[in-house]
This record gives sequence, structure tokens and C-alpha cells, in this order.
Amino acid sequence: MAVTALLYGSFPAKLANKEIDWDSDTIKVALATSTYTPAQDTHDYFNDITNEVTGTGYTAGGATLASKTVTYTSGTNTQAFDAADTSWASSTITARYAIIYDSTPGTAATNPLIGYVDFGADVSSTAAAFTIAWDAAGIFTIAVA
Repeated sequence: MAVTALLYGSFPAKLANKEIDWDSDTIKVALATSTYTPAQDTHDYFNDITNEVTGTGYTAGGATLASKTVTYTSGTNTQAFDAADTSWASSTITARYAIIYDSTPGTAATNPLIGYVDFGADVSSTAAAFTIAWDAAGIFTIAVA
């Protein structure tokens, strides 16, 4: 199963225009089923997300990312955006996608999308923790060179 991650196309502009502040805004990760079809070029706000998972231990809108960091590495000229691993304890859910977005504006139509992870196949938990272990290099990195 190949896991892939992509940023939504509108993310860099929303970051540059101060619509997203990784350090101080409430950044969340929501889960969607395999019937959601990501549209990297046209999806820009959370109201574009369809088929969010439902189930025991999962709250609509997803979980808040904890311990967010932004780190610049001069040797590779990369900026890494990271957070603690995310988990839904004692959950019974099935997801194909994890959608990262900024929930600070407060409504689905104004909550900007950041990126998404395609697990490559459905991933399920049954009365157990559903955990996303973010890559050690960061949730995503941006090359600045």
C-alpha cells in the first residue's frame, strides 16, 4: 500500500496572504472515506470535502494537531511543518484520506485546506486507536531554494 501526500494548490497563496498561520491557528486533520475524490487544483476550503467518516470515537471536523512546529534546515533549504502524531482512541472507523486544514476562521466555507494524505487503501480501526504517525521529516516540507 503506497501512501501519498499532496498540498492543495491554493495553500501557498493562503499562507502568503496570512489566511493560514501554522503556529497560532487551530490546524486540524479530518478523515474521509474512499468515496471522497480529492481535487488538488480546485478544492480550497473545507466545504469542498465530502464523505467525512463517521463512527465511534470520531468527531466531525477531525482532531486538532498538537505540538505544531515549523523548522528551517539550511543544509537542504527546506521548511518542515510538523506536529505530534494524531490518534482517535477507542474508535471504530474506516478512512482512506486525511485532510489537513485550518479551522480558525470557523466555518467550512472559510476554513482553508492545506493538504491531504491518501493512505493508498482503506484503513480501519475496531474499538481501537486509529493513529496517524506523521513522517519523521515532517507532515510536509517546502523547498525554498
